[in-house]
Amino acid sequence: MPESVPSDAVDSVRATLERAGRTDRPKIVFPEEDRDAVPEGELVRIGVDGETYHARIERAIDDSLELRGLYENARLAREADGENHLDKWADDHGLDFGRTVHVDVVDAGFFYGLRAPGERAVYRVPERPDEGLADIAADLEEAEEP
Repeated sequence: MPESVPSDAVDSVRATLERAGRTDRPKIVFPEEDRDAVPEGELVRIGVDGETYHARIERAIDDSLELRGLYENARLAREADGENHLDKWADDHGLDFGRTVHVDVVDAGFFYGLRAPGERAVYRVPERPDEGLADIAADLEEAEEP
């Protein structure tokens, strides 16, 4: 059964909601000093408004770490395909580009929470997948890469 964890019981990173290039799509940029708090290039789960999404935190051209999307499953997050729920989240909370957002480190390397400034959240932390199955999936993924 998933564990419930309040946002005020975990460490938080103060990230920034920024414009992705010249588009009106949002991205979350992590500050230089908090790079160790989030795993670069890894797929992670993100709790947002009671839902759990998948995301990849990647290095940008300017060497910053950023999160560009929240997706329904790991495959969609890996391919940046399908509906990106980050757009809707920013709109629903009335967040403009340049605003601070909070990324809560609930289970480092696996599960994070995302919330607007001044909000409190309670996250339902999913169980980590079986390591043996995760290793098999990673091996299959590597075998499929050209």
